[in-house]
Amino acid sequence: MLYTPTPSNLFHPVVHLPEVIEVYDFSKGYNPNRVLQTEFGIGKYNEHRPSMYTGELFERDARTIHMGIDIGGPIGTQVHAPLPGVIAYQGYNSEPFDYGHVVVSKHTHEVLGTFWILWGHLSRSSIELRTIGESFQAGDVLGTFGDKDENGGWNPHLHMQISRIDPQTHDMPGVVSQKQHPQALKDFPDPRIILGDVYP
Repeated sequence: MLYTPTPSNLFHPVVHLPEVIEVYDFSKGYNPNRVLQTEFGIGKYNEHRPSMYTGELFERDARTIHMGIDIGGPIGTQVHAPLPGVIAYQGYNSEPFDYGHVVVSKHTHEVLGTFWILWGHLSRSSIELRTIGESFQAGDVLGTFGDKDENGGWNPHLHMQISRIDPQTHDMPGVVSQKQHPQALKDFPDPRIILGDVYP
């Protein structure tokens, strides 16, 4: 599916997307060698992806429901802060098909309250840009898309996930099980509240 996104006027764009992007459908499986229709694409929030996640990290709890939004794009694509905040956590999640290099930012907004955003599958250099506790402004670069050898083994993309609860570390469950799903919907709201209408 191709889609022309409607950007949010309330927040700085996280990634500068072109006028037409592809909206991925991973509900029927994942082919890492598929031919992309556009340079950038979107993977949906709250999507059941039954055969995408393999390995002990996901299979031990039957985790298949995606709780963030993926933005696919070229290696090195810049990730911008949508609003002011501070670096809460950062580090490296090393298991196969995990996040790889991660930054977690903390924000306070007059309507949304206090929340955290996980920026996953980043480049190695992303966690060297800033230090924990450092503040930043809307539009500042928080990192860049990593290659497969540094982003957990995935095709280059950003995983953006909002959390209403403090993750206490550079991790949060980006994919949950059916049992975990009702609580996850409360803890991890739809990132389109910040990204805007990036897919219908």
